[in-house]
Amino acid sequence: MTFEELGLEANLLQAITDMGFKEPSEVQEKAIPVLLQEDTDLVALAQTGTGKTAAFGFPMLQKIDVESRTTQGLILSPTRELCLQITNEMKNYGKHLKGLNVTAIYGGASITDQAKQVKKGAQIIVATPGRMKDMISRRLVDISKIEYCVLDEADEMLNMGFFEDIKDILSHTPDDKSTWLFSATMPKEVSIIAKKFMYDPKEITVGNKNESTSTVSHEYYLVNARDRYQALKRLADANPDIFSVVFCRTKRDTQKVAENLIEDGYNAGALHGDLSQNQRDLVMKSFRNKQIQMLVATDVAARGIDVDDITHVINYQLPDEIETYTHRSGRTGRAGKEGISMVIVSKSETRKIKSIERIINKTFEKKEIPSGIAICEVQLMSLANKIHNTEINHEIDPYLDNINEMFVDTSKDELIKKFFSVEFTRFYNYYQKSKDLNVEAQNSSSRDSNRGSSNPNAVRFFINVGKKDGYNWQSLKDFLRDTLSLGQDDLFKVDVMDSFSFFNTDKAHLTKVAEVFTDFKVDGRFVNVEVSEDKGRVRDRGRGRGRDRGGRRSRDGDRQGGERRGRRSDGPRNESRSGDRSGRRSESRSGSGSSSNSGSGRPRRSRRR
Repeated sequence: MTFEELGLEANLLQAITDMGFKEPSEVQEKAIPVLLQEDTDLVALAQTGTGKTAAFGFPMLQKIDVESRTTQGLILSPTRELCLQITNEMKNYGKHLKGLNVTAIYGGASITDQAKQVKKGAQIIVATPGRMKDMISRRLVDISKIEYCVLDEADEMLNMGFFEDIKDILSHTPDDKSTWLFSATMPKEVSIIAKKFMYDPKEITVGNKNESTSTVSHEYYLVNARDRYQALKRLADANPDIFSVVFCRTKRDTQKVAENLIEDGYNAGALHGDLSQNQRDLVMKSFRNKQIQMLVATDVAARGIDVDDITHVINYQLPDEIETYTHRSGRTGRAGKEGISMVIVSKSETRKIKSIERIINKTFEKKEIPSGIAICEVQLMSLANKIHNTEINHEIDPYLDNINEMFVDTSKDELIKKFFSVEFTRFYNYYQKSKDLNVEAQNSSSRDSNRGSSNPNAVRFFINVGKKDGYNWQSLKDFLRDTLSLGQDDLFKVDVMDSFSFFNTDKAHLTKVAEVFTDFKVDGRFVNVEVSEDKGRVRDRGRGRGRDRGGRRSRDGDRQGGERRGRRSDGPRNESRSGDRSGRRSESRSGSGSSSNSGSGRPRRSRRR
């Protein structure tokens, strides 16, 4: 099918020709005729990078009245980057529509300037929910007469905590508008939006729900947790032309991994919520210009990245939410190009691979971390190809006599060996004594990278917080790691019960744990940590002696800290803007309306010495 057959008008077809589009993508082919021919609500499920913007952009542009100064279309997107990207694309699509005004509204820029653009007569507003809500409250925009509303990357917006903002924004729009919801995945929150704010929507699905795009292949590499960073470097070295996004779970890991890569000579940069908007812009500019080959990012910060040439997505750590993997892998394999999604996992995480396979309906290929010698060979042949394909710069001609004189007694074979040895020797010296990083999988229901191993120097600890305090094993591990200033692999065998938990560290950290958790309070409540007699066998101590019905520990009458019955938090999914050391991570906005003292969510630490 061609764009002409979809029913688009001549001025839009001219823009399509100008941009070099040849034929519509599947989501465009399915959505555009429906949206052009009917005034209907629509739910469209399609992966990132499949052309969703054009799928709703062209119908909206064709249906609005460009001669009117009234705002007729509203497009909500989760991030500033995506907001600007959609705005630019809409302007390109409507370049032949005289009088079209598409205005972007987002945080981090002058609200006065944006209000002036709207006042000039913006037929279409593209906005992030937070700034849009702010402008509505200040009466700087009027969306009471819009005819079309698009919720783009709906699952991302809800995952970032924008549910209440979206609900508030939509309350200022007319009931008879057409609402078009576009999403890569269909979690229950998106279903709630569809049921609450849409009337009998038509549904379009490209592929299966949550399924990964067919242009991305999926690989995983099994290593010991302590070798994760070395594995990352080898994967980068084994792919000399890599242009990648490396995903970490926390801002701290993101910054640390990026700094280590830069220190080790890689063209890397970090993208996370603690960066200022100017810093983010500089990093993204360097990435788009390919001055940065490895962009290390958190999931929240990476939303809105739209770069077509990304060759690899590397999951340095798997996300907490399995559906998030779909968004990560969607950063590569865009615009019909092939991409690779790599996952570095420890033995205990292999079960997550199976869960992801079921969600994305794709099979992972288990691959080996390349050996040092294999990397030397790859780098050598990469250099040879570059030299072979390099065009001769004849500005070098005046210097050839001196160069030839220097190598007059050198044979061709010897000259080639000398030339390539410069690069080969650098890698050979680094990798010649490198160890094999690959490990064999094991059958284990353990939750941590060191669970299958016996560590004679390990100390087992008891802590009086658990699931009822909003923790799972990973979020508790993050909280302990940040509180104790330990590395990712310094804590292991983390087991979380309803009202208490266990964790292990090396004996070397025994004194630090004791000092930090002396008179340690969270929201006014003592958090107690002590060496446990439990050697790794998970037991429900709440049913034995030393614990009353209320779940309080009472050993010899000292130290009693009642269990906090707060509402369970999403814990590790959100990262903290403030960067406090509580381990609570809410880099995105929270739609729960809770505060740090509300008794819900991750506790903020407070120490009394």
